[in-house]
Order: sequence, then C-alpha cells, then structure tokens
Amino acid sequence: MNALIIYVSIHHRNTEKVAKIMAKTLEAELTKPWEIKPEELLKYDLIGFGSGIYYWKHHRALFKLVESLPRMKGKKAFIFSTAGINIPFINHRKLRSALRKKGFEIVGEFSCRGWDTNGWLEKIGGISKEHPNEKDLENARRFAEKLKSMI
Repeated sequence: MNALIIYVSIHHRNTEKVAKIMAKTLEAELTKPWEIKPEELLKYDLIGFGSGIYYWKHHRALFKLVESLPRMKGKKAFIFSTAGINIPFINHRKLRSALRKKGFEIVGEFSCRGWDTNGWLEKIGGISKEHPNEKDLENARRFAEKLKSMI
C-alpha cells in the first residue's frame, strides 16, 4: 500500500503528533498541503487529510488543495483532526463533503482532543492542555492499524 498523509499543525503541534504516529504505522509519507502538487496524489492508494479544527472546520490550506484536485474516483481517503472541543461529526463535515465531491471514498475518521488557545481561549490558558496524551496517540495508532488491515 502506498500511503500519504497531508496535514497542517500550527499552534501546539497537536495534529503533527497524531500524523507522525499514523504515518509510522501506515509506513506513509508526510507532507503539508502547500508542499505537494495535486497530480502527485494520483500515485497513492490511501491519502489522509488532517489538521487542527478552526471555528468548526479543518485548516483552509486543506480545502485549497482539495479544490485544486482532479477527480479522484476510486481513491481512498481518511480524515483526522485535533480540537479543544472534540465533535468529529460537526468538525469533519465540510472536509468530508469536499473530499466526496472529488470522488474519494472515505474509509475512516479519527479525532482527539488537542490543546487549544485559539481566539479568546488564549486569555484563559486554553482548553485540553494535556492533549493529545499517550492514550490519544495510542488510539491514533490503533486507528491506523485498522486502516492498514482494510486496504
């Protein structure tokens, strides 16, 4: 299996920690959305898209990349995120929709809490400061193992 994980991790490297665990498990390459050309994604069997959650959606750079992609019919994708308030059904819906419109088959979704100091949360020291913790990272590894067995 040829796998790629595309991620954005800015403030506290929450998503990067999760992406690295998944990449090691899947033996996947890691990249940022601004470091890859859309046509390069065609050579991968499985592509992960992840970032922290900003105002109930993934980072805009992921959406910019997805919008530039050709039709990806038959390609498998998974979505992941970290968020101070972990509500994956809401947080993933826009990216899930954008990927499906490009023809991706979504084979899994993962999310966990992450230290969030975005916006007004900075004034109170943020929320979910101890996350992702070891349990979160182990759950990310297990998620990637399941993906590996499915593909």
